[in-house]
Amino acid sequence: MVIRVIQAASDADAVRSTASLLGQLPGVEPFPPAGNSTALLDQLASLAAESVAALPEVVLVHESITPLPALELVREIALRFPAVGTVLLTGDPSPAVYSAAMEAGARGVLGLPLGHDDLTGRVHSVAQWAAGVRRHLGGGDEPPTGPGGRVITVSGAKGGVGCTLTAVQLALAAQSGGGSVALVDLDLQSGDVASFVDVQFRRSIADLAGISDLSVRVLQDAVFAHPSGLNLLLAPAEGERAEEVTEAAARQILGVLRARYETVVIDCGAQLTPAGAAAVETADTALIVTTPDVVAVRGVKRMLRLWERLQIRKAEDAVTVVNRHTRTSELQPQLIQRLTGTRLARTTVPANFRELQGYVDSARLHELDGRGNVRRALWALAAELGVHTDTGGPRTGRGRTAGRGKTGRGKDGKPEGGGGLVRHTGRRGTPPARRGGRTAGGR
Repeated sequence: MVIRVIQAASDADAVRSTASLLGQLPGVEPFPPAGNSTALLDQLASLAAESVAALPEVVLVHESITPLPALELVREIALRFPAVGTVLLTGDPSPAVYSAAMEAGARGVLGLPLGHDDLTGRVHSVAQWAAGVRRHLGGGDEPPTGPGGRVITVSGAKGGVGCTLTAVQLALAAQSGGGSVALVDLDLQSGDVASFVDVQFRRSIADLAGISDLSVRVLQDAVFAHPSGLNLLLAPAEGERAEEVTEAAARQILGVLRARYETVVIDCGAQLTPAGAAAVETADTALIVTTPDVVAVRGVKRMLRLWERLQIRKAEDAVTVVNRHTRTSELQPQLIQRLTGTRLARTTVPANFRELQGYVDSARLHELDGRGNVRRALWALAAELGVHTDTGGPRTGRGRTAGRGKTGRGKDGKPEGGGGLVRHTGRRGTPPARRGGRTAGGR
């Protein structure tokens, strides 16, 4: 087996010394070194566009790399190219640095200056890991490479604003086009996805948290294949197990989900956990669901301030969805946008609990009537986000409630936040096999 290795370093002396050692390793084919993080990511993306076989097995990231810091680059490689093993080269191989590197997704840490035996052992170990990942990704088929599927997080301004309803319907809308979709319940202590879609299950996301070398095949063992076609990765039934899903575990799980599914919808609930923070930070689109009342809008602002303090996501990079909107609401969508500083979804979801009550009480939220205003609005939102093709659904504008044709107090009909909020960038692929036998008992 020939092991392909790329080193990434912005220090010319470090490049020369590492290249000299790599040239002495048996069975190793060094690629031209990358002098900065941008060049490395572009090189990997170009190779991934050819095939997974074209990617190197090992990337050596030197602590001198710029403009992305070394750990950020390691994290980016782990998320975008899950079949590539990364090793951090650092002059401070302390336990704290080692822990941070592992959390970022590195497969190893080597202290500087490099030793021949240490480098040989680590490169061969990481190469074997990368080969195993490539065998298992996609159940033996060529795995997706590059950016992978689309990730959408749904957070609630506070409890009870319709976060889970929104996540379930967005996932169903995305799945209706035939693509592969995963719905993840990351509201780890009080997730209700299973209760809303009538699922009894034994495996949850917590069962994946302790697995260091997570592959798509292992992931599938914890995924519940719902009769609706959705693939569910559920919150643990025991709330105390929430702490098992650490930030590092969440990043690894989300990386494999992104590699396996075209669309991943994540219900983050109204409480920010380390796992939820990792999801929001890495998501392509982060939604915050609110109702048009003062308490909920204050919740949006509180959540956004928390995100910004933790440097997870800026307010202008979040999208607010107004649920239970009426024409007579005191807080209309345009005012909510001004108060929160976020982008505003053009589609608002009307207030109609009578339409929902029977489905919620019978745990059949996945069977919501397609003729109803709430379901039509949420599927129109999915079309706006680019994960569903809207074929004849309601068109909505500023302050407009889908399905009713009633406008709010906007002075014009232009949508807030410009044209479509996002573009779909996920890969098209073969939907995953339905595997529910090991994971749940069904209805």
